[in-house]
Amino acid sequence: MKRIQALSPALIAQIAAGEVVERPASALKELIENSLDAGAKEVSVFLDEGGIRGIRVEDDGHGIAKDDLLLAMTSHATSKIESLEDLEHVASLGFRGEALASIAAIADVRVLTRTEEDTQAWRIRSSGGRMGEIEPAARTQGCTVMVEDLYAHTPARRKFLKTPATEYGHCDEALARLALARPEVKWTIHHNGRLTRHWPKASLAARVGDVMGEDFALAALPLDQTIGSLRLYGVVGRPAAAKSSRDAQYAYVNGRYVRDKVLSHAIRQAYQDVLHHEKHPSYVLYLDLDPALVDVNVHPAKTEVRFRDSQAIYRFVLQSIQQALAATSPGASAERLSGRVHTEDQSGRVAGADSWLPTGDSLKSLGSGSGSTGMGGMSDGPAPQWKPTQQTWAMRQPDTHYAVLFGQRGSASAQDERIGQAPESSLRDEGAIHPLHSDSPPLGFAIAQLHGIYVLAQNAQGLIVVDMHAAHERVVYEGLKASYGEQGLPSQPLLLPRSMAITALEAAAVEEFNETLKLLGFDLALLGPETVAIRSVPMLIDEQASAELIRSLLVELRDYGASRVLTERRDALLAGFACHGAVRAHRALTVPEMNALLRDMERIERADQCNHGRPTWRAIPLAELDQWFMRGE
Repeated sequence: MKRIQALSPALIAQIAAGEVVERPASALKELIENSLDAGAKEVSVFLDEGGIRGIRVEDDGHGIAKDDLLLAMTSHATSKIESLEDLEHVASLGFRGEALASIAAIADVRVLTRTEEDTQAWRIRSSGGRMGEIEPAARTQGCTVMVEDLYAHTPARRKFLKTPATEYGHCDEALARLALARPEVKWTIHHNGRLTRHWPKASLAARVGDVMGEDFALAALPLDQTIGSLRLYGVVGRPAAAKSSRDAQYAYVNGRYVRDKVLSHAIRQAYQDVLHHEKHPSYVLYLDLDPALVDVNVHPAKTEVRFRDSQAIYRFVLQSIQQALAATSPGASAERLSGRVHTEDQSGRVAGADSWLPTGDSLKSLGSGSGSTGMGGMSDGPAPQWKPTQQTWAMRQPDTHYAVLFGQRGSASAQDERIGQAPESSLRDEGAIHPLHSDSPPLGFAIAQLHGIYVLAQNAQGLIVVDMHAAHERVVYEGLKASYGEQGLPSQPLLLPRSMAITALEAAAVEEFNETLKLLGFDLALLGPETVAIRSVPMLIDEQASAELIRSLLVELRDYGASRVLTERRDALLAGFACHGAVRAHRALTVPEMNALLRDMERIERADQCNHGRPTWRAIPLAELDQWFMRGE
C-alpha cells in the first residue's frame, strides 16, 4: 500500500493549471482580463496556430512594478483583494491570483512591462514554472505577455487540443465576449500574421453591431429596466430571428461574462410562448447589481456565479424581457419598416441608434438605483394594454361577430343587427376601399383573402400579408391570458349539456380537480363511473373540440397536480385553447371580419408571432413591388 505524500509545488501548479487553462482560449481570456483590470484602453492580440504555438497580448494599462514581477508569476498573489470582505465585494474580473502562475506551469512565458513611474521597462521569463532573472528592456507604459508552446511541459494535455482552426474559433469567441463587455476598449486581433478583427472604441450599441452583425443590431429589441440597485439592459433578438443553436447568447453580470442557469432559464421562459419549437433566442444582456449580492468565487474559470436571492433575480429578468418582447407589435414593426424610427439629424448621424443602451463606461457602475424605479425603462413602450371584448371573442360566429369595421360608430348590438340584415355582397364590399395616408393603421385595410389562408391588406408603405390562423391564435391567446388574470377563464354554458365517455382515472380527476376545471372555464358533472356531462366550456373554444381538450387537461391535472397546472402549465393550456379556438384555414372571411382581425392585432402585445413562434404577418414595401415590375426604370 502506498503511503500518503505531499505533492511537489510544480505538480500542484500543473494540476491547478488544468482547471484554469483548458485550452488556448482559456489562457487568452485570463491574460486579457488582467489587461482590462489594469485599465487598458487598447488591447492587441497576436495568435499563432490558433494560440497553440503562441499567444501575445499587448495593452496600455498601468503595468506591473519591477518589485512585483516575481509575485505576479506566483500562485495566489494578486493586487485585487486583501481580505474576505474584499472577496465578498469583488468588482474586478480577476481576483484569484492563479492565471499567470498556471499558464507559466505548462508553457514558456515572458512578461514585459513598464509602469508610469518607471524610467524603463522590465522583463522576466518563466519556463515550466522555473523563473529567470528580471532584466531591463524597452517598452512604453503597459504590459506584454507572450505565451509559447502551450502545454509544452504537459504533453499529455496537448493531445486533447483540436486543430489550429478549431482552437482559433474558440479564441475568437472568447474575444467577442470580452469585446462586448468593454466597448470603450479598442481591440485588434492578428492570427498567423494576418489582421482578423479590428473593433475600434465605440458605444455599446455600435459594438453589438460590430460583433453580432448589423442585421441583429437593427432587428433586436432594446431593453433597459431598473428596480432599486438592479439594472438589466441590452438587446434581445426578435423571436422570428431565433437560431437553432445557442451561439448568439451573451449574458454579463457586473461586466463579467457568465453562464448561469438562473439567467438562462428566466430568458428561456420569457420566450416560451413566442419561440418556435426548439429554436434558441439571441441576446446581449447586462445585469448590474451590488457585488455583495452575487458570489463570483464559484469556479476557477469565473464563468459561474451564485446569487444571494436567485428568485428575485429570476423574476426581474423574466418580467423585463417579457415587457421588451411585448413591444413586438405591428405598430412598432411598421415604423421600422417605414424608416420612421431611424432618422438622420443634420450631422448625418442616425438619431436614436445608440439611445437604447448606456455608454460603455456605465459597465463599471453596479446599479445605484438611479433612473426608473419600476418596470418602465424602455425607450419603445409596449403596446397599449388590451382588454378582451365581445367583438374580439367570437369569431366562431361570423354572421354576428368580428364584422364591425374599424372606426365604425354605434353599439355592438346595433351593428350586429345591421350586419345581420345586410346581404353578403354588401359585407364584402363594405370597407374594401380606404384612403391611405401617413396616419393609417400600421396593418392598413384588408383588400382580399388568398386561398382561404392569408389576408391581404394595404397600408401606406405597401402590402401586408397576414396568416389569419396564426394571427387570430395570438389574439385569442392574449385575450385568454388577460381574462384569466382578472377573473379566471370566462365560460359559456351549453344550451344542452353534452355527455362524454371517460375512463375511471379520468372520472377520478374530474372529481378531484373540479374547482380547478371551473377556474379554467369547464363545468363538468359526473353522471356515472365512466360518463361526464359537459355543462360549460371556455369562450372561444369550439364546442366540438372541447372533448379533446378536456381529455388532455385531465391528463395534465393527473400528472402535475392542480397548483402546478394553474401556474407553470397555465400558459401552455391557454395556448392550446387558443389554437383550437382560432379561425381555421380555408374559412372565408368578409372584409369587415378581416379588418377587425387587423385592428385587434394592432392592439395586443407580441402580435408578431403566434404562441408557437410562427410569424403572423409580413410586409412587402411598395418600393420592392416597384422593383419586381421595374417601375420607374
